[in-house]
Parts: sequence; structure tokens; C-alpha cells
Amino acid sequence: MTNPEVAILMLGLFIVLVMLGFPIAFTLIAMGVGFGYFAYHQAGSVKVIADAFNNQIFYLLNQNTYSVMENDTLVAIPLFLFMGYVVERANIVNRLFSSLQLAARNLPGSMAIAALITCTVFSTASGIVGAVVTLMGLLAFPAMAKAAYRKDFSAGVICAGGTLGILIPPSIMLIVYAAIAELSPLRLYAAAVFPGLLLAGLYIIYVLIRAYANPEIAPRPAKDDSVSRTEIYMQLLVSFVPLTVLIMLVLGSILGGLATPAEAAAMGALGGLVLALAYRSLTWQKLKDSVFLTAKATAMVCWMFVGSWTFASVFSYLGGHDVIEHWVLALNLQPWQFLILVQLIIFLLGWPLEWSEILIIFVPIFLPMLDTFNVNPYFFAMLVALNLQTSFLTPPMAMSAFYLKGVLKKQIELVEIFKGILPYLGIVLFAMFLMYMFPQLALWFPDYLFGPYIP
Repeated sequence: MTNPEVAILMLGLFIVLVMLGFPIAFTLIAMGVGFGYFAYHQAGSVKVIADAFNNQIFYLLNQNTYSVMENDTLVAIPLFLFMGYVVERANIVNRLFSSLQLAARNLPGSMAIAALITCTVFSTASGIVGAVVTLMGLLAFPAMAKAAYRKDFSAGVICAGGTLGILIPPSIMLIVYAAIAELSPLRLYAAAVFPGLLLAGLYIIYVLIRAYANPEIAPRPAKDDSVSRTEIYMQLLVSFVPLTVLIMLVLGSILGGLATPAEAAAMGALGGLVLALAYRSLTWQKLKDSVFLTAKATAMVCWMFVGSWTFASVFSYLGGHDVIEHWVLALNLQPWQFLILVQLIIFLLGWPLEWSEILIIFVPIFLPMLDTFNVNPYFFAMLVALNLQTSFLTPPMAMSAFYLKGVLKKQIELVEIFKGILPYLGIVLFAMFLMYMFPQLALWFPDYLFGPYIP
């Protein structure tokens, strides 16, 4: 039955429950089933207790679960997750940070630059924000603290660099977006390459300028001639090159059309195991931990899909999508005004919510309107992907800050972390402005590889 008031109540209640700390996936399922039971109820059909389960919502839940399980696009998620967890536990990142730190030692803020580059490479191999932030918090923060770097500056670098994992391919978030919006994951990956590198580059430029203008926040290390250039090159060859080659092979096979994301992810997972074996870091315990964490994260993602599709189906059936669409269309907006309105809503939602809730629940509300405003869906996807960086960097629910606080505990206060990440929030907004002004930052590469997009 169409009942927009109930749909809006459903949406508002979901936001309240999530902010209270209820698990997202099961909250979505419970809300979908609860309100769906009302939506699909037929008057007079429930005559006895045995007929209480004679409701179409249970068929919908069953079908959504089956659809998730048979979705070929989502097969890439556990494989990319496994690749990231293996790389994380094989001490590859430790070697990478140490070698980059030596290579950048003559630059202002050398440790911060090394941390950002390490985060970028590790994010590309992992795509797991929590893993990148926590590992770099344990690895880079103590090194920067020992070098007398200011705490908030160090924390900002780690939190901002760690969030790049949801933007730079092979991003789990882009796989999820492809499944939700029914877009090609190959084109999404190609579209995300330059925006991701642009954002990482802007972070590095900011660190260079800030450290040069105020050396007290990132003192230069004492000159050390004990390490020769040859030794530095050898360390980079051993730590940086193998992981980078693996990443390029995985992405190259996807963008070159040689493999599907799932096939490339399988190759990446095998490559991660080979690297761990080559570095003599592969143990039975580390392998078991990687498999367990992969299964846990994959189950969470799959149940979130089941819940979100059920929630969205009921919300739409009750007329919720129509209410919002009619409201937006009634404003008689220009395309640029529509984009700003949507991005502003997503930015504000990033204060209380994480990227997963925003992407799965709220973004699908605006997707049907893209044709009306003649907006390229891949350009819109990249604006959203950049904007979702803010959900990790915007207090009070800046999850990257809580990840870092969780591993550093009493070494830093949460307020100091928030202070450190605010400049990077501004950089993300600036990157969005650049991409809006120059859409080819996102569209040139996929158009070059696959031809112009045809709706």
C-alpha cells in the first residue's frame, strides 16, 4: 500500500536507531521486515495464527538473499579483502614505510609524506579503511612521535591517508556502488584512478607546504650519511616494487579487459600469498586470521546488501522515493544546483553516518533522477565517492579518528585527532570542486579505454 508518511517515519527511525548504535545490517532487515509486514498486509487475510507468516515480505526477503548470493559482481569482495588482510599481516607495509621514509628524508615532513605514500599503496592493495588506519597508527605514529612531530599533524596524515582505500581501485566501495547502481565496475575503476591520485597528491602538497612553512610541527631529521643511495634503492626495490607490480597487474588486467574484477581479485589474492611467502612472513596463524577476517567482513557486507535491498524495496513500495523525487523536481533546479543539493545532503549525512549507510540507503534515492537532469552516472559516482571520504573525516562520527584512537589509546586525545583531520576535510571539498569544474578528470580515462558512455 502507498503510504508516504509511513515511509518517512521508517527512514527517520532507521537513522535514530543507527545513531543509537544498533548493528546496521540487522537494523535494515528488522526495519524492512517490520514495515514491510504492514506494507504488504492484505486486510482480512490473517484469519488464524498459522496465516501470520502469509505475507509477501518474507518472499521478498528470501528473494533478496538469493539475489545477493548469486551476484557475480560481489564475488570480488571476499577476494580483495583476503588480498588486503594477507598483505597487512605479512609485514610488507612495515618494509614499505621504512624504505619510503629513507627515500624522502630530505623533504620537509618526510615521515608524513612517507606515511601518505604508504597509505596510498596499501589502500590500493587493501581497500579496507580500518586496516590501513590502525596499521599505520601502530607503525607510523610512534615513529613520527619519536621524531618530535606534533600529534595532531601526525594523526591527520594517518586518518586522511587511510581513507583513500574507499576511493582508489580496487575499492570495495566501488564494487558495492556498481551493484547498487547497476553500473560497470570496470568503468567505475577507470573513473576513480585520477580522482584518487589527485586527492593523494593534494594531501602530499599540503603536507609539504605546511611542513615547510612551520618546521616545528614536522622537524627535519638529522642528516644521516650512513645510508647510501644504493642501499635506499635496494630497499625500495625489495619493498615498493613487488607490491606495486602486484597492484598494477590486478588493475591492469581489469582495465585492460583481460579479466573480470572477480578474476583479477583471485589473481591478487594468490599474488598476496606469493609475496608473503617470498618475504618469509606466511605462517599458518596469519593465514587463518586472514581467512577468518575475510569471512567476517564478507558476511557483514552480504547481510547489509540483503537488508538494504529489502529496506529500499519497502521504502519505495510505501512511496518514499516518490515523495523525495517530487520534492526535488518541484524545486525546478538546474543540473549544477541538483548536484550541489545532493552532495550537500550526502556531506551532512556523513556527520552521523558511515559511508555504507549513506551509499546503500540514500544514494539510490537520487539515482533515478540523473536522467532527468542529464547527469553522467559515472561522473555522479565519482562525486559521491569523493564526498564519502568526508564520512570518515567529519566529527562527531569520523570513524578514521576512532580507529586511530582505538590503537593509540592514551597516547593522543580524540580532540587532537579531530583537529588534525579538519584540513584534509577542506582538501576533499576542494578536490570535489576541481572535479566539478573539470569533469574529464573522472570521465577521460574510462572513455579512452572503453569508448564514450552511451546511456
